[in-house]
Amino acid sequence: MHLEGSLSPNLLFSLANRNGIVLPDPKHDPAFASPDALLDRYARFTSLDDFLHYYFIGMSVLVHAQDFEALALHYFARAHTEGVVHAEVFFDPQAHTGRGVKYENVVDGFIKACRRAEREFGMTTRLILCFLRHLPVTEAAATFGDAKVDLMSGRLAGIGLDSSEKGFPPSPWRVIYEQARDSNIKRTAHAGEEGPVEYIREALQVLDIQRIDHGVRLPEDDDLMQEVARRKIMVTLCPLSNVRLQCVKAVAELPIRKFLDQGVPFSINSDDPAYFRGYILSNYCAVQEAFSLTLDEWKEIAMTTIRGSWCEESRKSAMLSKVISVVEAHG
Repeated sequence: MHLEGSLSPNLLFSLANRNGIVLPDPKHDPAFASPDALLDRYARFTSLDDFLHYYFIGMSVLVHAQDFEALALHYFARAHTEGVVHAEVFFDPQAHTGRGVKYENVVDGFIKACRRAEREFGMTTRLILCFLRHLPVTEAAATFGDAKVDLMSGRLAGIGLDSSEKGFPPSPWRVIYEQARDSNIKRTAHAGEEGPVEYIREALQVLDIQRIDHGVRLPEDDDLMQEVARRKIMVTLCPLSNVRLQCVKAVAELPIRKFLDQGVPFSINSDDPAYFRGYILSNYCAVQEAFSLTLDEWKEIAMTTIRGSWCEESRKSAMLSKVISVVEAHG
């Protein structure tokens, strides 16, 4: 889940007004006539790049640390109402530093929201820094340098790779990922969303990632799928996002049944919920409606998700125990 992807149209317009940010003229793009008009446009994305166009415009309203804190806390509060007890969330510092926002504003604001989420909701969180693959690798390297202390100290949980996938294979980020691996920093990357299944193999072999984000193309390579299952590498599926961005026509086309049958670990996530009109509970419900999973299958998904998380072992044990108690109560 991308924190910037939880920026609702109402909050976007509010922050634009507070920070003096001029949004696109509605004469040129009617979507910016009002929050409702923008929300309506979000229902008509034609591709990942079409979505990213609005995604990066939205980011422009985030300037001060308090903006980033408000954004993240708004998401954590919503997630709490849907039963979330642990959230591992992405953020894109390059999208902010590239327009003059200080790296510290971004991270400090998000960290404050994470601490408030734990105090106010009992929710644990982890922040994952993502590099934007449509920008030069040299800029990603500079961002990695800025973040190294936070990554080593644990303020940030790890690194990822996102943004436009087609035409941007993972291998150019090899050196950064090697440095992260050598420093015992956790690593993931978006692969096999709109890009080919070969990008998944490349991310595993060249970047040595420990999780695969999206990965809906994985079943196109049976040998690779078996390797992912054997190595217990978790795939973070985002059902409603994949439908909204036309990666698949319906949730029922996702490889959830195949992953269960083949032993591929996966979790269910919301990706950019404010843009795709689907927070975490809506994604779970959509999966259930499409696949009619049993209680035991949901138990396996929940426990696999926890085991694949990047929190400490004591927190994993507590959440696993909670899953078992819930299943026993409803079994």
